Amino acid sequence: MYPDNRKPAVVVMSDLVVLARQTRLIEEIVARDLVPLVLVGPDTPMDRLRAHMADPAHPLSLMDELVRVPDSSVDTVLAAVQDWVREYDVKASICCGEVFVDPAGALGELLGLPGPGGWAARVCRDKIMQRTALDAFGPRWRAVAPSGRAEAEPPGYPAVVKPAGRMYSSGVRRVDDAQALRAALEGYGPEESVLLEELVEGPEFSVEALVFDGEVLWSGITAKRTNEDGGRFFTEMGHTSPAPGLTGDEEEALLSANAGVLAGIGFRYGITHAEFRLSRGEAVLMEVAARLPGDAITMLWHLATGVPMEPAIVDLALGVKPDYPRPARRAVQRYLDHGSGQLGDVGLDGAEAGVSWIKRDGLWPAATPADAQAPARCTAVLVARESGELLGEQADSGARSLSVVGDGPLDADLDALSRQWVSAVRVAVGETSAAG
Repeated sequence: MYPDNRKPAVVVMSDLVVLARQTRLIEEIVARDLVPLVLVGPDTPMDRLRAHMADPAHPLSLMDELVRVPDSSVDTVLAAVQDWVREYDVKASICCGEVFVDPAGALGELLGLPGPGGWAARVCRDKIMQRTALDAFGPRWRAVAPSGRAEAEPPGYPAVVKPAGRMYSSGVRRVDDAQALRAALEGYGPEESVLLEELVEGPEFSVEALVFDGEVLWSGITAKRTNEDGGRFFTEMGHTSPAPGLTGDEEEALLSANAGVLAGIGFRYGITHAEFRLSRGEAVLMEVAARLPGDAITMLWHLATGVPMEPAIVDLALGVKPDYPRPARRAVQRYLDHGSGQLGDVGLDGAEAGVSWIKRDGLWPAATPADAQAPARCTAVLVARESGELLGEQADSGARSLSVVGDGPLDADLDALSRQWVSAVRVAVGETSAAG
């Protein structure tokens, strides 16, 4: 039996790069007189994280309990948190970052906590399991184990090759014939299974949803931009929340498919982020994640609705039914193209937004919502790399470096405005200085 005087706590599984974006989550946990128990993975630089924790002005100074694990396997994580489970009254398990989806779900299931459910979390973390469980929602596909690569063939060409266990679009490639397929397969590790999928034509969207006891309480559609038109990669280069220009039938197709996906995996409590392509009016599932969305999407919904998402996320993790509003504005994030070379200074011409070096400072800028009809504005320039880092081809999300964030009325042309904001960014790469 555990002692009765244990302090109530919330386990948060993340890494510094995500904690920097979701500091409000830690603040929200502390504001409810709960102890944040933070577990991070091997990619977190502990010296930097501890420096932020030691700075009273930094939101991460609210963290006292911290554990670093060498990998994100369920066994490793459960072993790392066993003392917390004994010493604290754990009320919730929250995943902030793709690598901890499975162990965060498993911990919640084992402790009988509200959460996505261990099975739903497991399926969300494995692309082949997703395709098997949600076959009716996805494209035609085939799974290939390492031993079957020599004979592997997709359902047809053009096709998309995806390593089953990676994230952030890493290793995702378009192939147009058997020769390109063989070359792509040679680039994966000897133990990696892959998916071969038909190429689905059409615009890409994500649906963010807040789910309480299996019921979708709120959902919003975010439009995507990728760099696929310029080559064989599928790196996300922009988001707009809520997505503009959709017909009522298109919105219904996306929201209905998302609800069907979540029901299909038995998702219970929490926030989800599912990606779809709209092809000939049909929403085709690319993948679904049992976690907070990446990039600036939570910030975009904050700017669009006027209310941060983190309180609702903590509510759901605790089994409390939240209320989240519909958007009154539209918000956008656009990543910049850049040359190859070392990243130098970054500046912004003629705008009030500041430049935030989020990797260096371990902190994203605060979102400050505006009135529904307030003029459109650029609210932030986000630098995800550090001065001196080498920039190159943006083959996946980790290779991106800079983005702008802004918002405006629902009828504003944020596509045109974001191009203006991007053109105002000045980036020094190597010995030359050029417009973003």
